[in-house]
Amino acid sequence: MPGNYVSAELRRLVKLRANNNCEYCKALGAYAFHPFHIEHILPLSKGGTHDDSNLANACQFCNGSKFDKTGAHDPLTGTLVLLYNPRTQFWEEHFIWSDDFTIVIGITPTGRATVNCLKMNREEATNLRAALRDFGVHPPK
Repeated sequence: MPGNYVSAELRRLVKLRANNNCEYCKALGAYAFHPFHIEHILPLSKGGTHDDSNLANACQFCNGSKFDKTGAHDPLTGTLVLLYNPRTQFWEEHFIWSDDFTIVIGITPTGRATVNCLKMNREEATNLRAALRDFGVHPPK
């Protein structure tokens, strides 16, 4: 079991480090419809480990869309690039919010590919962001 198990202590660390937000789309865990997942940035099937440097807090939708992918095509250039890595990259260097804070905009090839691959701007996400913005809790600080 130890080979396929992330301990409760490590799960708590990952969630705390992310303020219980999705480290990809910045969804707020406190307002999520489904529990967040501890996601392996480099999937176990591709040599990833359970080390905290390979784990991210991810909403169900980002985790499910990413699945075992590590790269995707930049929709602007068609170039295959690595997906965003929340342990080694800064969100603000790859993404910005639209003026109304409902759309995640990729500003680099990695950002654009990640937004597209993880379906970060699906309708239910943008609608929830608008409601949470109006409630005063989005975007996360």
